[in-house]
Amino acid sequence: MKNTPKKVVIIGSAYPLRGGLASFNERLARAFQEQGNDVIIYTFTLQYPGFLFPGKTQYSSDPAPEDLNIVVEVNSINPFNWLKVGRQIRKLQPDLLISKFWLPFMGPCLGTILRRGKVKQTKVVSVIDNIIPHEKRPGDFILAKYFVKAVDAFVVMSRSVEKDMEKFVDQQPVRYIPHPIYDNYGEITPRTEALEHLNLSPDISYILFFGFIRDYKGLDLLLEAMADERIKALGIKLIVAGEYYANEEKYLNLIQELGIADQLELRTDFIPNSEVRFYFGAADMVVQPYKSATQSGISQLAYHFEKPMLVTRVGGLPEIVEDGVAGYVVEVDKNKIVEAILDFYQNKKEQQLTEGVREAKSRFSWENLVNGINTFFYDN
Repeated sequence: MKNTPKKVVIIGSAYPLRGGLASFNERLARAFQEQGNDVIIYTFTLQYPGFLFPGKTQYSSDPAPEDLNIVVEVNSINPFNWLKVGRQIRKLQPDLLISKFWLPFMGPCLGTILRRGKVKQTKVVSVIDNIIPHEKRPGDFILAKYFVKAVDAFVVMSRSVEKDMEKFVDQQPVRYIPHPIYDNYGEITPRTEALEHLNLSPDISYILFFGFIRDYKGLDLLLEAMADERIKALGIKLIVAGEYYANEEKYLNLIQELGIADQLELRTDFIPNSEVRFYFGAADMVVQPYKSATQSGISQLAYHFEKPMLVTRVGGLPEIVEDGVAGYVVEVDKNKIVEAILDFYQNKKEQQLTEGVREAKSRFSWENLVNGINTFFYDN
């Protein structure tokens, strides 16, 4: 087998930025380093202007990773900066240039840097989260198309995005590789320890909604499910763990209207990486009641922490969670969510589904993703 690329440059979110994009790029860099490559990440001095960022801060409170070479240089709204960064990368003579793509707004910045940073031997690969965003804006297609034309090959992590790519690519290859497991958030934490750390009662069973709160993620459906008298009779609680990236008042009003405040544990600040393991450790099941989706890093966190999942039948979620094996796949419907939660507790499915999660974990490895990207590199 041929050697893997020696010089790898990843362009995108990384420390001191926070969130799933940064976590993905940092874990991908480590996976390439594990195969003996020299890896540099170019991340943002400015990632989003204020009107595109609904959270409280874009920056991490965790310590800086000491094992990664991260250059904080990219300004997403300054074309002169894009040219400068492109020249810097070009001088590195990269064998492999990788950029995630998740938002058309980033198309001009990332597309320009890729064009300027590429030399003769460089293969440009993009890992596509969404080519068509969940929250659409005018000009999305043009901006995404500009980015796509700078790329030699694409990795998608759901079949729905693979289908969407048909509208954008000409001859470039597109390969489906499932989203790897997020194994960089600490070890599995026993329930007792997790509950004590979070100051939660050990006498109550908990389900978990985790991650940024955006309207397409369907938290309102889950809140309505919690108001069902059959769910109330179970005596369970829902932990909502994640920062509002939507109208907080709308959700608080809904909670009041439904009269379910005593059934909830609202932890709606940003959850630092070091705290993630406790939330998954405390939960019996992770619920993702999404109204739309491509793939989800939350599912891959659940796999790492060996937690059954309840997901809706949207986008790539059914590809990741096998119904009846690793959890439940239901329609986007409050009553279907209720029925799955009832089945989980009334029929004592936790142990069975946890075993299914453990058996399925091996499908989602970072080595598989790196090898898939390397295959592009050596294709002639």
